[in-house]
Parts: sequence; structure tokens; C-alpha cells
Amino acid sequence: MAQADAPRAGIKTAQNICRREETWRRSFWFTEPGTAAWCWRRVARLLTRSGHEVFAPTLTGLAERSHLLSPAIDLDTHILDVVNEMKWQELNDVVLVGHSYGGMVISGVAEKMERAISSVVLVDSFLPETGQAVIDLQPQPVQDTLRAAEASGATTVPPRTAAFFHVNEKDRAWVDARCTPQPLKCFLQRLTLTRARERIARKVYIRATGYPSEPFDRAMASARAKGWQVHELACGHDVMLDQPELLAEILRETLRPRSA
Repeated sequence: MAQADAPRAGIKTAQNICRREETWRRSFWFTEPGTAAWCWRRVARLLTRSGHEVFAPTLTGLAERSHLLSPAIDLDTHILDVVNEMKWQELNDVVLVGHSYGGMVISGVAEKMERAISSVVLVDSFLPETGQAVIDLQPQPVQDTLRAAEASGATTVPPRTAAFFHVNEKDRAWVDARCTPQPLKCFLQRLTLTRARERIARKVYIRATGYPSEPFDRAMASARAKGWQVHELACGHDVMLDQPELLAEILRETLRPRSA
């Protein structure tokens, strides 16, 4: 694929849910292309030590579920992965966190589970509007590559290297060994949104400034214009690997009651 901002079939999306019971205790992750719960292990441990439950389901066709890879898998499949996890775990008042491609997924999840979500956090992620797909949010060279892949009959997108995403050098070989291809349809399917995501009370966007990306710069600008809380962190795209302590603290902060 063109060396631009195509989502890696590896490490980038996550969904995190945190529910308040008497206080505030619940977390759930969804991970994106090629990776799975393993890439969120550090952040999950930090939140678990703080008393939160952490859910990190792997999306259909990826990582330890790669044996289920099929040309039929699309964005709707991954949205339902998260929706069903929330339903069967009976999660409410949750913080839903999406990383990279995960912004597409949690935007779709919000349409189905709006009343169960108290906050959304997008981590170096796409921020789609209705009618958009990942391909629409990419620079032209990446759009051309994805369309050429579709025309050739390809059904998956190969993972990008960790170095491409400016992952810290110590983790690069480990990350590259665990990434798997992403179903192509996930990048081509368009979302229909009714602004459920915008109706959720608390919204946070985190930009990893150590990874140059026009789509994510646009997403951050859009989030800021919408009045979201915005954080800029000096690290590579995979914030959960490069800055797990700082990311965990931002997530914990979303659970605290706002000052009057």
C-alpha cells in the first residue's frame, strides 16, 4: 500500500468501556486491525490495579481469531462484535475507547448502544461523519491503493510495520510478529450516523503527535471544533504501547465527576 495513513492491520483500535457503580469501575476495550487485546495489556493492567474491570475483545478475523478470517467480514461485523460484548456482559455507563480504525467502529457502536455509553475516547483515530468510510478519509495515494486492491480481487490489507507508525524501537519486533491482515471491506463500508456519538455526554480526542498523519490531524481539528476535550501526546501512533501510564491516567480522568 502507499506509504501514507492507511490503517495498519495490526495495532490500532481500541474500545474501552468504564462503568460507574457506586463509584466508577468498568473498562472495556475493542482492538482493531490485526492486533487484539495483547496490545492493550499494559494499560489494562494499570486500570485493573485501580479497581476497574477491563474488557478487550478481539475483532472477528484478527489475531487469535484470525482462523475466522473471511471475505465477508466488514465494518458491520466489527461493530456487532463490540455491541454483543456490551449486551452479554450487561455493561452500562461505560467509557468506549477507539484507536485508529476503532473510531469507525465505536461511531457505529454508539448508534446501537448510545444509552449504555457515558464517554467516548478516540485515540489517534478516524472521526467519521455519516456516509464516510475509511477510504474516504485517506490521502489520495492510499485511496488509489485500496481501490486497486479491490479491483484485483484482494480481500485483505497487509499490516504496516511498527516502524511506519513510529512505535518505540524496543517494541517493534514484538508488534510486527503479532499483526495480522485486515479484511478489506472494513475500509470500504460507509457508516450511516444519526449523531448518537455527539449526544454522548463526555468526548475526548487524543492525538499522537509523534506520528505524522493528515487524517488524524483533521480528526483532531474536527473534535476541537465540536467542543471535545483534546490531548496531544508526544509519542508514536500506538499510544497504548508508547505512553501506557499517561493514557491510563487520561482514561481514569474521564470517569471522575466534572467540577461544577
